[in-house]
Amino acid sequence: MVTLLICLSSGDGTNKGFVACLPADVKLEEVISAPQLKSTTVTASKRVTIGETLSRLKAHCKKGKLIAGSGREIRFYRLVGCWGNPPEDYQEQLARQNQELQRLKKKYTVVEILCAQLDPRQIQ
Repeated sequence: MVTLLICLSSGDGTNKGFVACLPADVKLEEVISAPQLKSTTVTASKRVTIGETLSRLKAHCKKGKLIAGSGREIRFYRLVGCWGNPPEDYQEQLARQNQELQRLKKKYTVVEILCAQLDPRQIQ
């Protein structure tokens, strides 16, 4: 599912210049990934939020669109694949998702939002 960008009014111009262009279903504090951090005794995850990712991309609003520092428009993509019991067509769904992502990445900077449910005890 591709989230189309909708320009929202932020009013005060804060939040690093990109909040006004976030889609309605995307929140800055939403965790989009949690790469595994390994030590000799414990494995934990450090959360990465949409806000942190947009800051790293040097995102800003321009004419109602969210633009990365590279000049490319940013699109959000919610990944599928977090099934307790996968549907019969899960391979087809993953293949369609991969094709769609490859198509989008040719034109846009794509922020992939992982579907994995994270254990809050493992997130720093």
